[in-house]
Amino acid sequence: MQNNKITAWATPFFHFGDQCLALLSDLGSMGLFLLSAFAGLFRRPFRGREVLRQLSFIGAGSMAVIFFTALTSGMVLGLQGSYTLKKFGAEGMLGSAVSLTLIMELGPILTALMVAGRAGSAMCAEIGIMRISEQIDALECMAVDPFRYLISPKLLAAIISVPLLTAMFDVVGIYGGYLAGVKLMGANSGSYFSSMMLSITNHEIRIGVIKSFVFALLVVWISSGRGYFVHRIRGAGFGAESVSKVTTQAVVLSSIAVLIFDYLLTAVLL
Repeated sequence: MQNNKITAWATPFFHFGDQCLALLSDLGSMGLFLLSAFAGLFRRPFRGREVLRQLSFIGAGSMAVIFFTALTSGMVLGLQGSYTLKKFGAEGMLGSAVSLTLIMELGPILTALMVAGRAGSAMCAEIGIMRISEQIDALECMAVDPFRYLISPKLLAAIISVPLLTAMFDVVGIYGGYLAGVKLMGANSGSYFSSMMLSITNHEIRIGVIKSFVFALLVVWISSGRGYFVHRIRGAGFGAESVSKVTTQAVVLSSIAVLIFDYLLTAVLL
């Protein structure tokens, strides 16, 4: 009887320890997954055609959603910035406020979130279906490296396309801020562009570029890794249910990781 009471009292601690061990095992598996994906970039034969296909899917396929997100975000910044700066008599700094916000923060973050929602979910679902249908096991049986064959082309394509999408986001967003702040709110056109050119330096641009590279890596790593290890994830279920759950999990984790690393990178790079 006494042993049963001790066991019942210690059960939450056992459960907590079990969860910690599962988390550490998951982090270790994801770390090895990332290293294997990078190693696959340097193994022959190179899958150039697959890289181009992924560039089309991740990059060109995301241009429409990036364009409209950037335009509306820039216009909102133009409206709110013009309204706020007028209170302090600093309407001439509108271009600086819009461009700095887009280049250093909103551009990399919103681009990564849009790519995670559109392309990251598709990556996770595709690889997850291949895992539960044993297609990945079949590749391994045929001595085909699944990382070089499946993951590495996606990783390389994302590292190339996400910074370019971020640059497009910045340009479109700045123009959206011009439309709202200058054309609608009556700010001075010359001061908009002159303040922008005076405030933007290579340091701010470098911060945005570094963030876009890191966010691209995070999105592909988490999305592909969740799908690749779908059979190991606790509580995911089986079959189509497991794929749907890990796809949702991949998008959520990717978004959270982007926001956390945005703070860390800002704290380090500023």
